[in-house]
Amino acid sequence: MSDPHDDRSTAPSPLATLAGEPLAWLSSLAMHAMALLLLGVFTQIVPIDKAPLLFSSPPPEEPEDLDEAFRVSEQLMIDIGALSDGGAGDAAASAPIEAVISEVSLDLQAVTDVGQLPSLESATPLLTSPDPDNLLLVRGVGAVGTTGSNGAVDRLTGEILLSLEQRPTVVVWLFDRSGSLSGQREAIVSRFDRVYEELGVASPRRADGEDASSDEPDDDDAPLLTTVAAFGSGVEFVTPKPTADIDAIKAAVRSIEPDDSGEENVFGAVLEAVERHKRYRLRRPKHNVMIVVVTDEAGDDLDRLDRAVDACRTMQTPVYVVGAPAPFGRLETYVRYVDPDPRYDQTPQYLPVRQGPETLLPERLRLGYFGARDFDGPVLDSGFGPYSLTRLTAESGGFFIAVHPFRVDAGRANREGGDGQLVANLDYFFDERLMRRYRPDYLPTTEYRRRLNQNGAKKALVEAASLSWTAPLDNVRREFPKLDEAQFAEDLTRAQRAAALLEPRLDQLVTTLRRGEGDRPKLDSARWEAGFDLAMGRALATKVRAEGYNDMLARAKQGMEFTSEKKDTWIISPNDAIATGSLAAREAEEAKTYLTRVTKEHEGTPWALLAQRELARPLGWEWRDEFRNLAERRERQNNRPRPERPEPEPKPRRTPKL
Repeated sequence: MSDPHDDRSTAPSPLATLAGEPLAWLSSLAMHAMALLLLGVFTQIVPIDKAPLLFSSPPPEEPEDLDEAFRVSEQLMIDIGALSDGGAGDAAASAPIEAVISEVSLDLQAVTDVGQLPSLESATPLLTSPDPDNLLLVRGVGAVGTTGSNGAVDRLTGEILLSLEQRPTVVVWLFDRSGSLSGQREAIVSRFDRVYEELGVASPRRADGEDASSDEPDDDDAPLLTTVAAFGSGVEFVTPKPTADIDAIKAAVRSIEPDDSGEENVFGAVLEAVERHKRYRLRRPKHNVMIVVVTDEAGDDLDRLDRAVDACRTMQTPVYVVGAPAPFGRLETYVRYVDPDPRYDQTPQYLPVRQGPETLLPERLRLGYFGARDFDGPVLDSGFGPYSLTRLTAESGGFFIAVHPFRVDAGRANREGGDGQLVANLDYFFDERLMRRYRPDYLPTTEYRRRLNQNGAKKALVEAASLSWTAPLDNVRREFPKLDEAQFAEDLTRAQRAAALLEPRLDQLVTTLRRGEGDRPKLDSARWEAGFDLAMGRALATKVRAEGYNDMLARAKQGMEFTSEKKDTWIISPNDAIATGSLAAREAEEAKTYLTRVTKEHEGTPWALLAQRELARPLGWEWRDEFRNLAERRERQNNRPRPERPEPEPKPRRTPKL
């Protein structure tokens, strides 16, 4: 009799379980195969009349509040993308057409003075301005160079046309009131007729010759509206409201009067233009608003730059600047001016105009050469616009158009056919396509500092450049007349004092740059490589010359004999021989190595041109004697009779504020 609590008598056997599993598996497989077959047959039978919709919902309407609609993360992504540390060199554009300027807006910072770090901060994120075309134009690579205002207006015509393809557009022209821009304003206004005709939005004319648009109570329905404003110490909107009347537009530009204050508050003018036209961005139908600034300076109200950038980004208002190119590594350049009033002195004057710098902080050493101020030598085109205006254009989605009548693609300025009146004195220009590789770092001040601290070579270059700007090097004496031993010895002693002041500064420059040599191979852009090598080569070369100069003066004090009794002047001249010891000889060879590398790796750039000039100058010195007839010249000067009648009074001279 079996135990009622024993389950072994009723449990299935293991063999029975194993026999049932294959049958269940085969049944499941057959069912799934049949289902797949039916789905395939159904797909082949049912026709597809239309392509499937990727998105079934309608596109969202543009919100009224642009600020909220375009809110993005406040955190700056540094370690990813083409703008990362590893990709800031030559990131290639993925666009089918590479434009001269980038559509990517960057956080830039203005420089209030070369050698000083500005206190401008901007936490605005990266932004891409809208472009409906399928040509992904990349902007921000560099400035667009033209020889005159007509070329600039033609370039802007294309931008206006692209905007009109999106929606109706308001163009705000902000003209600098400077007297130096009167000719440029006239050149631009003379182009307006052709621009409006090319765009196909010229105001129609009635049979009686009047503008047909004047019959309408409001021009706001026109596809293209224009506002004309002028700025100096303040801003004046010459047209009360945007208009499509070409004659009224041209008359408004020609009515602009010069501002004698000499101030160019361009960023305040941009702020007012954005505020005045924001209703066109917020109401229905929406308009595009674009601002065109015409100026020849960098702007004086840099304290408003951040506010102008934020306002333009918030209201999606691109800014385009027609301006002068920034001089390479300089704050100012000079323009030639002759007073138009014959009652005043007609002697040409060269007046300083602030048109730079092109970088946030100085990246070029200011070193004087013995006997001539090298820094006041050739004035070079930087290939870019002033830093502050370039920041405004890049972050708002516009670009900077550099205008210079003597511009060439590369080489010396072409001054034929013009007297250079009120034109910046630039001696050399460089191919803008080549200069794209040498684009300045358009970064916020905090990020710029972070990258300097990450690379010793960058940090050393900026520190050395700041030292040379705050303590410019003076000229040294080259000629030493010898009428008597006491006077000659005194002249040598004074020259030695000047050289003694130079040597510690040069030692400090070289020591500062030496601290960055270890990170030189880690530099991530051609601009920084060229800048560091040129600075190191020039600093070493100048140091070798200064030490050799001092040594030659010391030898002269020990006694030198003229080659003939007639000679009366000693002249210290450059020579290839290095006579100050093995250390100086090693540093001279090292300087040549750095400078030669710049000429080979950065051909066709400002750095290569300066390196070639440095290599052309010997690093050593030699004494030579000459006859200057000093005794007779001094006697004639002492015995010169005084004029019997007074000379006519010179005409008064005035210096305008340009």
